[in-house]
Amino acid sequence: MRYVMVQIPKSPTPALPAQRSVPTSADVARLAGVSRATVSYVLNNTSAVRISEPTRRRVHQAAKELGYVPHAAARSLRAGHSRMVLMPAPAVQAGPLYSQFLNDLQWALGRLDYTVVQYGSVGLHGDEAARAWAELRPVAVLVPGADLGPEGVAVLKRSGARAVVTLGSESVEGAHALLMDHEGAGRAAGAHLYARGRRRIGVVVPEEPGLDSFSRPRLAGVRDALAGTDAVVTELPLAYEEESAVRLAARWRELGLDAVFTYNDEYGMLLMRALQDEGVRVPAETAVIGADDLMLGRLLRPRLSTVHIELPSGRDLAELVDRAVRDPGAAPETHRVLGSSVVHRESS
Repeated sequence: MRYVMVQIPKSPTPALPAQRSVPTSADVARLAGVSRATVSYVLNNTSAVRISEPTRRRVHQAAKELGYVPHAAARSLRAGHSRMVLMPAPAVQAGPLYSQFLNDLQWALGRLDYTVVQYGSVGLHGDEAARAWAELRPVAVLVPGADLGPEGVAVLKRSGARAVVTLGSESVEGAHALLMDHEGAGRAAGAHLYARGRRRIGVVVPEEPGLDSFSRPRLAGVRDALAGTDAVVTELPLAYEEESAVRLAARWRELGLDAVFTYNDEYGMLLMRALQDEGVRVPAETAVIGADDLMLGRLLRPRLSTVHIELPSGRDLAELVDRAVRDPGAAPETHRVLGSSVVHRESS
């Protein structure tokens, strides 16, 4: 049997598009006509070295043309720490007031050359969550709520975190603390309602999980304000849904209440609407006061009385973080924040 060898020509391999090399600080330096050290000083906002404004502009323009951005990991290795400030996302939905505070804080930390990263640690709590945060090697951690213990603080510090700051009602050993005085908000609301002649006062306690650390101190503040008076305080569990508010409003008159502190403005709007639908006149039969001083409360009819809450300044907190990063051995600072003042409107 005869065999014939046939050579099949190879099809040319399609050319792959040439990969563009990643621009480096040396490329920026060549284009800007400066040294690599100058590029580093300019792009890292180093204040210890004076760089003229025209030189800064040339470096920034060259970096923009080349698409160059500093390598965060390399910068961290040189500095011995990152510039990342980790902020675990709160376990409950953040309202408008907290969102504005977070925006202010991010802006203030950005001015100090830090980057705020929010971390969603769903299902992780306490020291277990701290170990997950530590894996990212942040230079600082800002922890909302009261879920972190001394061991978690120690884990974070051993991983290189120079500052751990808690925002809650109690301080944690080893951490800087911003103590949030939620009782003060309750005291302000309770005192206001009593001064308006109300004696049978309900206090909304949200049923949503995770809000106890805010709602319980506010309830305690109302009780404290009315202690020793002839007023009676009634706890009112309420879920943030229309059906729950409708059920509460349906039995309002049998409860015999003439006022209610609704925990915050959002629950206030929810309950006030249900009371009005039930025919309960606000404020003639029941005075209503919320908290947070949201714009929407001013658009209701009657306008919603509220407790204006003064959150800590984003700039002040950013400066606290920066001080702690620069001097990690300093004693932890404790600051009491969250000033409260009543804004009286038609609903009370």
